[in-house]
Amino acid sequence: MTKQTGYLVLNTGDVLEGEFLGDPIEQEGEMVFNTAMTGYQEILTDPSYAGQIVTLTYPLIGNYGCNDTTKESYYPALAGLIIGIACDQPDHYQSAYSIKDMITKYDIPSLQGVDTRALTRIIRQHGEVYGKITTDKVDKPTICKVNPNLVKQVSVTSMQQYKALDSPSFHQKAHVVVIDFGYKHSITHSLVELGCEVTVVPYDTSFASIKRIDPDGVILSNGPGDPFNLQGQLSTLKQVAQTYSTLGICLGHQLIALAFGGTTKRLPYGHRGSNHPVKDLVTGKVYITSQNHGYVVDDVSINNMDWTISHRNVNDQSVEGLKHKHLDITTVQFHPEANPGPKDTQEIFEHFVERLSKKEVKQHA
Repeated sequence: MTKQTGYLVLNTGDVLEGEFLGDPIEQEGEMVFNTAMTGYQEILTDPSYAGQIVTLTYPLIGNYGCNDTTKESYYPALAGLIIGIACDQPDHYQSAYSIKDMITKYDIPSLQGVDTRALTRIIRQHGEVYGKITTDKVDKPTICKVNPNLVKQVSVTSMQQYKALDSPSFHQKAHVVVIDFGYKHSITHSLVELGCEVTVVPYDTSFASIKRIDPDGVILSNGPGDPFNLQGQLSTLKQVAQTYSTLGICLGHQLIALAFGGTTKRLPYGHRGSNHPVKDLVTGKVYITSQNHGYVVDDVSINNMDWTISHRNVNDQSVEGLKHKHLDITTVQFHPEANPGPKDTQEIFEHFVERLSKKEVKQHA
């Protein structure tokens, strides 16, 4: 099969050459990079990448193949993929097909043979960069802003329910509602393995509807885009957090901060990878975390009368977690459900479920 030359043209004026990994599909998107050495299939299927062309900085992608079980959503949502070298002969006992097969199956616009090191330096230098995968090197990207409707595109449109697995850790089963802003399936997997019944609801579900479900706790999920574009949901989310034990993850963390009067800001080029050090300010312990976000909570906007900053990023000191002083609300900017890892912060779920289980004991005593 003849390889076709493709180009990544950027709004910075830079043009990088490669070849199409699958069909020559043209697409535009926000440029981001992820530094993880593994987990490419989870990255491809993470809804938080909706609208983004993702550059994987590790040079060889696809070594251990792909399968139909290691996915974070039913369908990929990213705008495109840029890699160095695609492995066409994967070797792993769970491998069912190659990275190229996956790209072709889901019609993901993809280029290989690109100088990903140079591309990463461009993104780091300019911060907010937009690009277009194209067959014409004199082409230019026309969309140079974040789509405000990304969450609507990736959220479920109807309620989904998951049954609990028997867990020896907790005697009482808790019922958790996950408000879906683009949730990763690892969130529900983590909860059911801890013995929770889980109901996933659309991002715009009303407070009255959640009240009818009658959960023990609520999780605000991760998701794509600028949190400020979800202003219309903030009053509902504040009602939810004031009523139920609440955990916010990534975008959910940012939305809780906004709902309680905080502000968010864009990072220079985002945190995306699986080796980001985060310090627990209570214990002093440093965790290695998985992250995928372009915005953070502005710490000067946090009301110190009601909130404690629980975690900070070791590298840039950005806010990585919040805890309310009077309500049962905790938030984290990183991903405790990280797959394939690291697993340092899985205890975030364990502590959350343990709190819900203790409430169940009291309610039924």
